[in-house]
Amino acid sequence: MSRTTHAWRTTLVTGALAAALITPTVPAAAAAADRPETGGDAIPALTDERGRTLTLRGWNVGDKAHSGDAALSGVTEKHFRDMRAKGFNFARLLVFWDDLEPRPGQYSQSYLRKIERILDWAEKHDVKVLIDAHQDVFGPAFGHRGVPAWATRTDGLPFTPHPDDWFSEYFEPAVQRAFTHLYEDEDLRRAQARMWRVLADRFEDHPAVLGYDPINEPMGELREGEDLATAARRIERDQITPMYNRVADAIRSVDKDNWIFVEPTPIVGEGVPTGLGRIDDPKIVYAPHFYNGAMEAGGDYDPAARWIENYEQAVTLYPKEYKVPVVVGEWGPLNNSQPNMNRFYREAMASLGRYSSGWAGWEWCYGGGYCAVDGTGAFRTNKELTAEPYAEAVAGTVRSAAYDPGAGVYRLSYDSAGLRGSRVTELALPSGDWRVTARGGALVLRPTPGRALVLAAPGTRVTVTVTRR
Repeated sequence: MSRTTHAWRTTLVTGALAAALITPTVPAAAAAADRPETGGDAIPALTDERGRTLTLRGWNVGDKAHSGDAALSGVTEKHFRDMRAKGFNFARLLVFWDDLEPRPGQYSQSYLRKIERILDWAEKHDVKVLIDAHQDVFGPAFGHRGVPAWATRTDGLPFTPHPDDWFSEYFEPAVQRAFTHLYEDEDLRRAQARMWRVLADRFEDHPAVLGYDPINEPMGELREGEDLATAARRIERDQITPMYNRVADAIRSVDKDNWIFVEPTPIVGEGVPTGLGRIDDPKIVYAPHFYNGAMEAGGDYDPAARWIENYEQAVTLYPKEYKVPVVVGEWGPLNNSQPNMNRFYREAMASLGRYSSGWAGWEWCYGGGYCAVDGTGAFRTNKELTAEPYAEAVAGTVRSAAYDPGAGVYRLSYDSAGLRGSRVTELALPSGDWRVTARGGALVLRPTPGRALVLAAPGTRVTVTVTRR
């Protein structure tokens, strides 16, 4: 998302939406809270082609600065090598429709080759990739990236740039009308579906590809007298849900296997339950974003506001109802060196571990602002707290999994799969010296630095402990 300042957030929480944010809170959880067992109203886990339970930990990777012949030139093999070396196994790769299809029906083979080269780097370093059709403020018609100018219709409504608060440009009449046309105009619906069919057809068999994110942070048009929370739920229900079903049908015409990640509007970041409906596809992942308005404006984390608890309660309603996994597609504050940010990262990581199958932080880059690491590749202040031991793939039913950052101990308990399932559980270990032990008749192998494999006999209760030396 990469925001700057956000006056719109202040409007959001002090106006009519404030009432919608008053939701019951849940008790604060311990930093090392276990992820609940599967069953009942529990959120399903993401799984791989062998039925293993997956956990994704990683970062967004993209290049908004370059387009045309220079598109994606800011993404290099180093991104994936460095992420994997620090224990991350997942990348949400930003691609842009305006680069893929600069003119109607003319798809850039050069751009597709560049995407494939990046996927090859990801495969080489064992990083799974989510291909994200990214948009900011709709696209280049408004000075940003995403939906091509030829697919942008505004009915002549006004647009005023806000260079000091670009996210507020989503509320310009021309931008909002452009979203309405994308959702409602039959020819634009077909164009979006064709674009996704091209991407899925090209990359369905690439080993690095885990799934597809049809559109980043979809927005829409507010009606007169409608508060933002009400508008978001209506847009999600009446326009975004049908869009996802159309795109899913297009993808499934060429790719039956990879996951489809669906996002609500970014308003869910303020603790507002989504209005999304059912997506009629068996491999859907709910992929909300996890941003707080005050922190996105550069402010500090306020534990007393109970934002994390309220967000978690609201964001888990959809996956519980529709029985789909959760992977948070973006998260992370602008100024991560504020006094309370160490506590924020610890509490955020614990919360994400309770309900999600993983996350992609914003963003893997080398510098300041939102960047995970500095120019030398070292974690920026408090970002090192995102690097924990975790089970990338569990060959069996997970009973509990938790990391205690204070003690530096990760514990995993699972019932190993039967004879027909994979017997190999894979662990990712961040940089450092870690001791891995297993009980329950399991064997631990350490094939490479930063990795551990656990082999267990079928039908046994296995307990794995990872300890920082």
